[in-house]
Amino acid sequence: MKLLHLILSCLVLLLVLGDMLLAIGNQSMQTEVSERQQFIAQAIQLDTLSRQVVGVLANLAMKTNDEALKKLLAASGVNLDVTGGPAPASK
Repeated sequence: MKLLHLILSCLVLLLVLGDMLLAIGNQSMQTEVSERQQFIAQAIQLDTLSRQVVGVLANLAMKTNDEALKKLLAASGVNLDVTGGPAPASK
């Protein structure tokens, strides 16, 4: 009977240790996912800002007829259409 209790105790100890290892691994994965979510959110914010800056530069280039600015935008993949708005180059 004591042998059975010893075996069951060892089994419970192994299960507890396994659970602890899984919990630590899970916490590590959750931290990584959280960091990736933060990176994606920041990238979206920067993309929005970038689009606004390109729009302002495109409008300025068209209003002032600044060829250097138009060339800079074209080199960055932004083509200006006839109506004066920015037309992002297809990717």
